[in-house]
Amino acid sequence: QVHLVESGGGLVQSGGSLRLSCVVSGRTLSSLVTAWFRQVPGKEREFVAAIRPSVYGTSIYEGYMSASPKGRFTISGNTAENMVSLQMNSLKPEDTGVYYCAAKSVVGRGPSPPRETSEYDYWGQGIQVTVSS
Repeated sequence: QVHLVESGGGLVQSGGSLRLSCVVSGRTLSSLVTAWFRQVPGKEREFVAAIRPSVYGTSIYEGYMSASPKGRFTISGNTAENMVSLQMNSLKPEDTGVYYCAAKSVVGRGPSPPRETSEYDYWGQGIQVTVSS
């Protein structure tokens, strides 16, 4: 069983930064595709970013970002700590929401990780990020 625990959320002013962390237990990070989703009240969870092990080695990860935060957010993986981080810079009020860490087993290799919530088997409890204007 895979468990995901998020941390690092909070309240920040527009233009500020936060770093979210997702600690993975039960499986090694290199065997998973791990993603971040965001949800605001009344809307579906939307894809933010994902990471998966590279073909060049299990300690190397490839990151994928949705269009909105590209250039402001960075996703990274740490094999030793079995953890995925989402560095969020230049935050905007529209980045506000509950951020969820999600994971699925690596099965095959498509052009990019899936962006649909239905593709992911494991979910964290979510963590609130609020960006004030």
